[in-house]
Amino acid sequence: MVYRVERELGGRKLIIESGQMAKQANGAVTVKYGDTVILATVVASQEPDYERGFLPLFVEYREKAYAAGKIPGGFFKREGRPREKETLSARLIDRPLRSLFPPDFPYEIQVVVTVLSADQENDADTLGMIGGSAAVTLSGIPFHGPVSAVRVGRIGGGFCLNPTFSQLESSQLDLVVAGTKSDIIMIGGSAREISEKDLFDGMNFSREAIGQIIEMQSELAHQCGQPQREFSPPQVDKDLLVAVEELAAKKLSQANTIPGKLERGEVLNRIIKDTVERLAERFPEKERAITSVISDLEKRNMRRRIMGERLRIDGRGPDDLRPISCEVGILPRTHGSALFTRGETQSLVVTTLGSKMDEQKIDDLEGESWKSYMLHYNFPPFSVGEVKPIRGPGRREIGHGALAERTIQPLIPTDEVFPYTIRIVSDILESNGSSSMATVCGGSLSLMDAGVPIKTGISGVAMGLVKEGKDWVVLTDILGAEDHLGDMDFKVAGTREGITGFQMDLKMEGVDSSILWEALKKSKLARLKILDIMNQTIPRPRSQLSSYAPRITSFKVPQEKIGAIIGPGGKMIRKIIEETQAKIDIEDDGTVTIAATDQASGQKAKELIDLIIQEPEVGKSYQGTVKRVVDFGAFVEILPQQEGLLHISEIDHKRIGRVEDVLKVGDKVMVKVTGIDPQGKIRLSRKALLPREKGR
Repeated sequence: MVYRVERELGGRKLIIESGQMAKQANGAVTVKYGDTVILATVVASQEPDYERGFLPLFVEYREKAYAAGKIPGGFFKREGRPREKETLSARLIDRPLRSLFPPDFPYEIQVVVTVLSADQENDADTLGMIGGSAAVTLSGIPFHGPVSAVRVGRIGGGFCLNPTFSQLESSQLDLVVAGTKSDIIMIGGSAREISEKDLFDGMNFSREAIGQIIEMQSELAHQCGQPQREFSPPQVDKDLLVAVEELAAKKLSQANTIPGKLERGEVLNRIIKDTVERLAERFPEKERAITSVISDLEKRNMRRRIMGERLRIDGRGPDDLRPISCEVGILPRTHGSALFTRGETQSLVVTTLGSKMDEQKIDDLEGESWKSYMLHYNFPPFSVGEVKPIRGPGRREIGHGALAERTIQPLIPTDEVFPYTIRIVSDILESNGSSSMATVCGGSLSLMDAGVPIKTGISGVAMGLVKEGKDWVVLTDILGAEDHLGDMDFKVAGTREGITGFQMDLKMEGVDSSILWEALKKSKLARLKILDIMNQTIPRPRSQLSSYAPRITSFKVPQEKIGAIIGPGGKMIRKIIEETQAKIDIEDDGTVTIAATDQASGQKAKELIDLIIQEPEVGKSYQGTVKRVVDFGAFVEILPQQEGLLHISEIDHKRIGRVEDVLKVGDKVMVKVTGIDPQGKIRLSRKALLPREKGR
């Protein structure tokens, strides 16, 4: 039997169904919006795993090429490893779900979202969030949901629910909000310098639709939901709790006042080791349980100090920033470089400029596109004092890079203003909280150092939260421990004019509006302080590009001249490239982009192209080259691939018997255009430029 619920949302029907597909999964639903359809499934393992020490949740998001009527490219002709869009969507689905499972649920959980149909107008990521929640809600797996999600745009001064891809192109805001029936639990997205008030209003705008979708899930669960699965969380021996607290509590209190991350980590490790050794005989084989109790004590101690004394681990008050230093131009051969350090978080950011040929080709379900701006984020193990194999970028690196990329995107100049491909690379050299926001700050500095004409600087900060009962404290510029042991990680970035990027994750089941508004207000104050510091280092983009950066010239030529520039078999354009060593790209609309290592080479390539597209003018003189000699005259090339006839009677004032007596193939000769007939045939004269002999 197929169970179905539907609602009208944003002018389209949202349909959730269960009972037709994937019936061996613990929970499975399809979600349809427009002609975009996803399948969401969830399965929990049968055997518990008490040794993990964290919630074993795995979320996968996969797009099938057939969903958009495509066959995958490449040799194997099948879907391969997840693309960046799939990884980012999986992270988006994971974030609101994770905080709603019981943290001590010891069974592996796998949520798989598959895109079955894509109408290339409605994004499947929010449908995946809805489907993931609905599948879990039906499955009987313990879950403090349902949770729902929508996308919010701002077009023409008003908010728009679930804007299409085409609508987002003109939207000031791309906001994804996930929430429960009462609270917001996750936000993420980008904006074009909007105010804190507009972002806050956008969150509130989403609440009605989120509530309706939650009602749909509850209605479906009433029809076909499974009874909740019972489980026994691991029990900690009360005697063990007392013994660990007696041995470690005082030491942990002292350790939580050590500001340095590594020093504090060493002390905590010694406390754990010492406690385990001293309790080994009394509580054998309980090392993991002892470590878990110490972690809980550390968390309570840190939170108690913040709530009671308003003091943080490093001695700062709730609103204080860590010390910040900025340097630019530190790498001699790069096009732009910056070193941004905030406390124990440090990012080395480098900007590289390239030509059109360096653009990245993107092949998504929405269609093919080209990307001329990209940001890549790397998190090597030495940044946190660890030893790990270095392989390809993981989900975290892709996610942090995407956040920083979309945050800086609104400042990137258009191709018409700055016809370069821009690649920013952030290498995290030290990490103790908010390395993605350090990437944003360093990225802004490196763009200015490279001479990219961005209109202003951009900075970002991560806001945290500690909430106990009805009392709460918002923290500015959080440390790694405050992220791990606190309740919120709310990253906000932008310019002096407004917000351009944001992402909020919670480790609790929701946050009310008053906390969000307080965090937004304080983030603005912090952002402006950081911008003041950055402006002391470099207040505006350099007026000149690095001498090692390519010089790019962009201009348009008549479309009918493209063939002449390329020449038969590409002969003409290859000749120009060989002669000037410049890179030349010609688009179908006649846009020509020249990239050269120096200004002179680029100018020479442009002059050669200008010659090709130049039209001959009657009455104008040219130095031409004799290409062919015939009985009645010579054909002279006056412009590239443009020849005219120099009749034998126009060679000289005196009578010429044979053309070869005066001209031969390869001779350079000055001629004047005396006429162009309707068919484009050019008549030339040499004698019109020669002085007449006396008496003639």
